[in-house]
Amino acid sequence: MLEYARWKYILVASVLILALFFALPNFFGEDAALQLARKDHANIDAAAEQTVEKFLTEQKVGYTKTYIDSGRLMIRFPNVVEQLKARDAVNDHFAAEYLTALSFAPRAPEILRRLGLRPMALGLDLRGGLYLLYQVDINGAVNQLLEGYEQDIRRTLAQANLPFTDIVPVSIDSPRPNGVQVLLPAHADAEAVRKALAKPLADLKLEIVNLPSGPALRATMTPVQMRQRQDYAIQQNLTTLRNRVNELGVSEPIVQRQGLDRINVQLPGVQNSAEVKDILGKVATLEFRLEDMQNNAVQAAARGRAPLGSKLYKMKDGRPVLLKRDIIVTGDELTDARTTATQEGPGVSLKLDARGGDQMLKTTRANLDRRMGVVFIERGHETTTVNGKKETREVTNEEVINLATIRGVFSNQFQITGLAAGEARDLALLLRSGQLAAPLDPIEERAVGPSLGQDNIEKGVRALIIGMVAVFVFMAFYYRVFGLVADSVLLSNVILLTALLSIMRASLSLPGIAGIILTVGMAVDANVLIYERIREELRAGVSPQSAIRLGFEKAFSAIADSNITTLIAGVVLWVFGTGPIRGFAIVLTLGIATSMFTSLMGSRALITLMYGGRRKLVKLPI
Repeated sequence: MLEYARWKYILVASVLILALFFALPNFFGEDAALQLARKDHANIDAAAEQTVEKFLTEQKVGYTKTYIDSGRLMIRFPNVVEQLKARDAVNDHFAAEYLTALSFAPRAPEILRRLGLRPMALGLDLRGGLYLLYQVDINGAVNQLLEGYEQDIRRTLAQANLPFTDIVPVSIDSPRPNGVQVLLPAHADAEAVRKALAKPLADLKLEIVNLPSGPALRATMTPVQMRQRQDYAIQQNLTTLRNRVNELGVSEPIVQRQGLDRINVQLPGVQNSAEVKDILGKVATLEFRLEDMQNNAVQAAARGRAPLGSKLYKMKDGRPVLLKRDIIVTGDELTDARTTATQEGPGVSLKLDARGGDQMLKTTRANLDRRMGVVFIERGHETTTVNGKKETREVTNEEVINLATIRGVFSNQFQITGLAAGEARDLALLLRSGQLAAPLDPIEERAVGPSLGQDNIEKGVRALIIGMVAVFVFMAFYYRVFGLVADSVLLSNVILLTALLSIMRASLSLPGIAGIILTVGMAVDANVLIYERIREELRAGVSPQSAIRLGFEKAFSAIADSNITTLIAGVVLWVFGTGPIRGFAIVLTLGIATSMFTSLMGSRALITLMYGGRRKLVKLPI
């Protein structure tokens, strides 16, 4: 008799049942859908869902189903026409309340969705998605660097007890600011100021000039330094955008430089997502400043100007607040940011680098029981129409999101509170993914369909079906009953691979479909090796059951050797490849693992179950 361990039967059966369960959502297909998210980042409740349903019914928009998924409202439609009609109606009526995004929703039963089961994602060449083209404001990158120099100057002169009246940007032989000018009192020692700033501004050209108001120190950048800063801004923005896309969980994104100062972003499966665009393009950072407790913020707001050495801000509720111009630390000195739960509600836990930690330690030690403000700064561009012409200008929004009393001494780790849950999540994401080195201007934005239309999916699936049917027919004809066993194993292999892709949220593209077809061919090759070994043993006069056992044992080394070499190549492509190459590598690598399992364990379990218990087995149908 031919025996096979009972635990192996249980393992094979359990894996196949679980694979069928996880792959199930892929067999129901998807509908066009509209996703609604609240602008205040709060979760949508059942009452809001009913309100939207009633509105769509009044507008005679045909929808099939609505449900709340992770705090967002998903609305399914029978076709794209109704989807676009609903989006326009919702944007017109609920523009102040909701962000909308065109999307897809699986038609799988609700119980599968509640269990967190999702179909595998499709790449941009199959699904379509969101295409964004940004232009990097390289002049804005220089301005941000000059602002950093300004803060270094303020900190250095304050530590050296050297007086100054103001620091202003300056343009020297350039249409744009390319330096800063430190204005000094009439009888100030300009040479002492120059010596004090020689180290922090070592890469700038320093010169003393005389102005009608008194002496001044001018620090300017060279043309080479400006070009270097502009190149750095583009590279830094590329890195930051990739980090933000990864944080958002978009599968198989493409973020690459295009031309001199443009960045191309492709997000498969995302269509016109206002929330994603809002996160990607934000030039946001934080500044920590001490409150000016000697002057009245309300009076300063009424006058429209702040006292010398202070700056006027507004809280989130509109209240004015005065903060010192000296910055303690900025977002550039952050190394990590995570959402956290505090006694005061949702918050963000921050970690600073060594320099920021030392500065925060000195500040908190010297200013116990004083209040410190957290300023959230967001830069962007605004297009307005002036005299019939569109003009774009840079806009900076600054808001104090937290103002708290310093109760104890701390350095590189602390928390900020006073945020809603959605605000804390977005702020942590922005800070964790890094600051954009320059503002981004969206110059092209479109929701794109598949690059070659629905024909891509149809031809890919058709090729897969034709290839599998041809293999099934050949195996059944050539190996008879054993060929039917191989066909069952091949089908199980495809189901198992589909389940793994769904669990990993991997993106399936046209190269991925090619990987599936290649996997089927490799799985057939393993079965052919096993069956030919069994035939050889039968021709050598070995009993049928012994031939089955020896066939699997002797074919194992050949199968393992051929698959391991392919596995190494697949892993290398997976680790180092990007885009479609990585998609192909993922499917190939997973396919090798599934084909090894189904061919060696699944096939042997099924054949042993069929022929292992027969006592008078004379011939095998192979």
